[in-house]
Amino acid sequence: MNHFISEDDLKSFEGWLRYQGYDSEMLEPDDLARWREVFDAIRKKPNAKVGLMKLGSSVPGDHLYGVAVRDSGLWLTLWVRRSWKDEFFVFMPRTEGNNHASYHRDGTYHHKSDGRTFARKQLQRLDQPFKGTVHLGGFAGHSPKGVGAVCVPDAFTGVVKLPPGVLGPRDGVVLVDLVEPGCDPLTWPGELVRQKIFKDAEPWIVIRVLRNSLPGGAKSVKRCRRSHRKRNRQRLAAHARRLKR
Repeated sequence: MNHFISEDDLKSFEGWLRYQGYDSEMLEPDDLARWREVFDAIRKKPNAKVGLMKLGSSVPGDHLYGVAVRDSGLWLTLWVRRSWKDEFFVFMPRTEGNNHASYHRDGTYHHKSDGRTFARKQLQRLDQPFKGTVHLGGFAGHSPKGVGAVCVPDAFTGVVKLPPGVLGPRDGVVLVDLVEPGCDPLTWPGELVRQKIFKDAEPWIVIRVLRNSLPGGAKSVKRCRRSHRKRNRQRLAAHARRLKR
């Protein structure tokens, strides 16, 4: 279960099942059939793509920093906006909603998703001298080719470009930190694949891409079977509720 799962893997039932955290040999025949029904229903849904995005790069004083994956095209998977007011926003392209994390001048930090605000906390104010480091989040769950947000490098102050096989629906994480010059960002477990520090203004923006550090060794089927059965029922029920919406 430690190998990389790509977007293309999710097109097959076996690959999609591995993404859910299951091996077909660990499931009862009835449960396997129900998972197949969920997979078939998901595959029938239309797959809209983002295409070219309006990033707000024409706003005077704004700077954008992107993360993109080159895979039969250059696909944007995350970008950071430093606004002219020295506020910071982190976006992941989506066909619906305006999901993002934001850090405002009064020190307010929060995430927004589907119109809801969560993970709110108070950090140091941005209208005062910046000290130390502030972590803006670790962002996972990447499907750059499937989302299809075309990356145009000229729209950005800088772009961190990655090969396939690093960021995927389950694997890899993009870390975004603000640092005072000379300071190090928050440490994070995992293999560092790429790091870029943008020093065009203070605080500096540090973007790191990590390959997940997953625990080695698989549990035996006998040891896992009971917990898998319980989790299987819960996740099947959750999928069924989402498909009815």
